[in-house]
Amino acid sequence: MTSAIDKRIAEARARIVSVSPSEADALRAAGALFVDTRRHEQRDESGAIPGAIVIDRNVLEWRLDPSSDHRDERFAAHGGTIVVFCQQGYSSILAVAELTGLGVPQVVNLEGGFEAWAAAGLPVETLPVENG
Repeated sequence: MTSAIDKRIAEARARIVSVSPSEADALRAAGALFVDTRRHEQRDESGAIPGAIVIDRNVLEWRLDPSSDHRDERFAAHGGTIVVFCQQGYSSILAVAELTGLGVPQVVNLEGGFEAWAAAGLPVETLPVENG
């Protein structure tokens, strides 16, 4: 039996555009903005895609919705493709479906998330360790 969340992900996947890591890298070279929705622990442990903008998943819709009073102007002014990713590509499927429903233009999911990007040998930066 398929779980409710698996059904939800399948429905969302059917409504959105997902790109492979190599396609995402080509979009990055063409000026796409990348949005990293992962928890800081994941970024600290695994690294980050250089230049990705970190936006917590719990505020993502408000920051990217062009009609929101809480939007991040970097996206409103960009006007190009936005690539959203998480660690493995599942929560970003749901995020991109929600953003698409809000009317955010040219938003795509990085298929397989950060793990697929790193496995493809694409650029990853190690984040500095915080001393505290």
